Amino acid sequence: MNEDNFNMAIRRFLKEVGITSQRAIEKAVGEAISAGRLQGNETLRARMTLTVNEVNLTEVIDGEISLD
Repeated sequence: MNEDNFNMAIRRFLKEVGITSQRAIEKAVGEAISAGRLQGNETLRARMTLTVNEVNLTEVIDGEISLD
């Protein structure tokens, strides 16, 4: 295994996850505010699950996203 290539592949994947996740959250929050389901001052509970089947990895990350 080439450690440098492996590290770069992980970084590329995580960058894509970060960008895609941020866009999805921004879109969903914007739609919820427009529809009146959110006021824009809430704190949202968020959960991300990372799964890599080939190595039996499942990692759950819980957090909060403040809109205020």
